[in-house]
Amino acid sequence: MKNIKFKLAVLLLIFSASSCQDYLDVVPDNVATIDDAFVDRTSAERFLATCYNYIPNFGDPWINPGIGSGDEVWFNEERVGSDFNSALIARGLQNTNDPHLNFWDGRQRGKQMYVAIRDCNIFLENIDNAYDLDDLEKKRWIAEVKFLKAYYHFWLFKSYGPIPIVKENLPIYTKTEDVKVYRDPVDDVVAYIVELMDEAAPDLPISLVSEASELGRITRPIALAMKARVLATAASPLFNGNTDYSSVVDNRGIALFNQSYDANKWQLAADAAKAAIDTALAANHALLNEYTTKADISEAIERESIIRSVISERNSPEVLWGSTNFTFSQGYQRMCVPLLISVTSSNPVSQFYAATLRMAELFYTKNGVPIDEDTEYDYQNRYELRTAVTDENDYVRSGEQTAVLHFDREARFYANIAFDRGTYFLDPTYYYVQTRLGELATKRNQGEFSATGYFVKKLIHPGTALNANNLVAYYEYPFPIIRLADLYLMYAEALNEVKSAPDAQVYEYIDLVRERAGLPGVVESWANHSTSPDKPTTKEGMREIIKQERLIELAFEGQRFWDLRRWKDAEKYMNEPIRGWDISAKGLGFYNVTTIFTPSYSFKDYLWPIRENEIIKNPNLVQNPGW
Repeated sequence: MKNIKFKLAVLLLIFSASSCQDYLDVVPDNVATIDDAFVDRTSAERFLATCYNYIPNFGDPWINPGIGSGDEVWFNEERVGSDFNSALIARGLQNTNDPHLNFWDGRQRGKQMYVAIRDCNIFLENIDNAYDLDDLEKKRWIAEVKFLKAYYHFWLFKSYGPIPIVKENLPIYTKTEDVKVYRDPVDDVVAYIVELMDEAAPDLPISLVSEASELGRITRPIALAMKARVLATAASPLFNGNTDYSSVVDNRGIALFNQSYDANKWQLAADAAKAAIDTALAANHALLNEYTTKADISEAIERESIIRSVISERNSPEVLWGSTNFTFSQGYQRMCVPLLISVTSSNPVSQFYAATLRMAELFYTKNGVPIDEDTEYDYQNRYELRTAVTDENDYVRSGEQTAVLHFDREARFYANIAFDRGTYFLDPTYYYVQTRLGELATKRNQGEFSATGYFVKKLIHPGTALNANNLVAYYEYPFPIIRLADLYLMYAEALNEVKSAPDAQVYEYIDLVRERAGLPGVVESWANHSTSPDKPTTKEGMREIIKQERLIELAFEGQRFWDLRRWKDAEKYMNEPIRGWDISAKGLGFYNVTTIFTPSYSFKDYLWPIRENEIIKNPNLVQNPGW
């Protein structure tokens, strides 16, 4: 098979469906061309590639709302332009006139998800016409496209809530009134997505036969993992008995949101997550727990390197599905790396991909509990200065001063975030970050600086190298869409919601993730080090622990944004000021906490608006509340 690592810019067909472009693009109008597209196996394979081509560009911070639209990274004002759509959303500039990242009808850098669904339907309706395609391969291709169709529905669902389900394309002679579709209720949308994924899973391979030629193709573990994510989303407070949406009723009188909480939705999510875990393990997926180097490194740096490799190792056994149509390339990695050496090049790194102070405070202490709960941690003085001594040299340069906040933290803190005077290991060399005014990692050119004084280290593989002219990114990699640790935490979350109180089964899967980070289990950590030692023994306390564990483990992977939405926690977090260090101050004045931006996030922001022009043209569509 030709390389579906998806250099898919050259497509066989582009359909315009002008007869219904004012509504949903679900009416094919070029029948003769469609017939030609499925004349044989080669042509059909090109159309299969077309169906894959709508997968969002996950690693692109301009386009992935999970990266730029939330509160975990912040881009300086000199960098953010009119095309930096995700950052504009974070600044409260989403709108109904021309919404940013409009995946409904493909504007403002959003992909045309309804065109994607239409093309999937075209494939499913015509694949039997390929005369030289054997039955086994045909079943696999059909399964792949059914999954993609389900996934595109899910992307729309988590963005907009209730959406029109497009089970099949409308005939070209469809009356205009019949094209004016309605949004379907939440439970119907979820049921249809799950139905498609259930149909697809049995005919998908458990693993790829050839990584070289099939990288990026859908497998059974991917389908089952995404089914679990769909069901966990549907079971969460945003969509499960959310009475805030009681007024969302269409002009037929049909309520689009269920108003009664259904605990069984969590059971469905738990069952789906367990099935996905079992299938992933059978396919030889596993938590990544090793890092190979010829350098003489400490146990602490080895653990940090393992954590950094989880998503950035090209063949990480933990990543179930990576975005192979858009790798996290050298250009994007340059955004994350602080300048670490004197260089002759004018632009070796752009270093504007800044972690927020909020994220620096999120990670646990070395004892595995939140910094404001640890009985041994100097939380009140976390912004004061402390001098590193020799035995702290793994993470902070010996003899240097930095904030108390940067000491005695868990390994994931050091693997995720680069900070002033902190160690930055690029195998086999140890570098040290210097971000105070006039030093290496401060502003060099227009927009090339961290707004907060922090950098995202997690997205840079420890095997990456620097020289005097450039960042040499040996490790371009597929940006993760879902990985095994996500499934483990999803399963723990669902089980905790199902049970009256957490038990060993709930603890098991969260503790597996913590073990890789070098932390004891939750019960032991809270009993020995927390001001709330009984927290893991209650459903509410364990819910809070699981949430923080997800926010830590999946930081900077584009999941926090969606988790905060489905939990209905976004208003709590997104209205807090975006803060960092004072990058304009001289010397140790750098360590004054400063507010960079104060966002405004309200109830309406949980669901994105449908473009007003679409509502005018199709009055059957109900606009999301607040827009």
